[in-house]
Amino acid sequence: MASITSREDQDGIVIGWQVRVRKKGYLVQTRTFRLKSDAQVWARSVENEMDRGIFVSRAEAESTTLSDALDRYAREILPSKKSIGPELARMAHLKSGLGNMTLAAITSSTIAQYRDKRLKAVGPQSVSHEINLLSRVYRAAIMEWGIAIPGGVPTVNVRKPRLPQGRDRRLRLGEEQALLGALPPSMRAIVRFALETAMRRGEIAAMRWEHVDLKTRVLTIPETKTGVSRRVPLSTVAVSILEALPRRIDGRVWAIAGSESMGQMFIKGRRKAGIEDLHFHDLRHEATSRLFEKGFNPMEVSTITGHKTLQMLKRYTHLRAEDLAKRMG
Repeated sequence: MASITSREDQDGIVIGWQVRVRKKGYLVQTRTFRLKSDAQVWARSVENEMDRGIFVSRAEAESTTLSDALDRYAREILPSKKSIGPELARMAHLKSGLGNMTLAAITSSTIAQYRDKRLKAVGPQSVSHEINLLSRVYRAAIMEWGIAIPGGVPTVNVRKPRLPQGRDRRLRLGEEQALLGALPPSMRAIVRFALETAMRRGEIAAMRWEHVDLKTRVLTIPETKTGVSRRVPLSTVAVSILEALPRRIDGRVWAIAGSESMGQMFIKGRRKAGIEDLHFHDLRHEATSRLFEKGFNPMEVSTITGHKTLQMLKRYTHLRAEDLAKRMG
């Protein structure tokens, strides 16, 4: 049974209508509306769902803003993730665009409007990351925090931006020699090692001697970008590069401390060599493509590079049409 009572200010003027729905087996549901007609509609809807045994309270979803949910996600879940900095930046954008809205009020249409607005400022990959974060927050709200979301996770029905074609930048004739010649010995060894292993810059920077087995020619990466460990087979060239390095007291393999320092030294050397539009990550593309050109099959290459799906492996693989033409005869 629903009861609707008026709420009045100190002058006796009606400023709203409070609804209370009581039914055996359910907690009392209370909500206040500005219009009596809205109160009546809500009361009938709740009573109908209770009669059919499908009622789930939306009170928490209707009182929790996205900003509140993002803050809770940052406190409880984000510390267990690897890339905290980028996620915090994405949270700031979501708060700016949708933060004042409640979890119940955000719909697929709302998110689509946010997507289109953001695409005018940043690229599709950045927008996709933000929508994916929003999806994770909603799933945490439903599965971890017990918040009932009317209609479920709204991002499910939102079309993701079309991602640009992956970079196909490979080293051109003479660039490898020019780049190596422009780098100091410590960085030169890192670039050569990257081309032999297809490892990410952060993985190389984090290498420690305790994870290197030169006898079996296997390097263990305890934790990768995907959150799991990986064992990387080392070529004879990769082993020779490591054997030539001096052993450090602190256990680190490379004298250059940190991924960012490696990136800065790479850019400096690239500019000195007069090479345009080449990123350190392009070395991973180059190395992966070279593995295919040596005759390794996709399963073998993915074992070396750590790619989890063939689709991702294809994005990092760019075989030269000229080389394939020579093999075709």
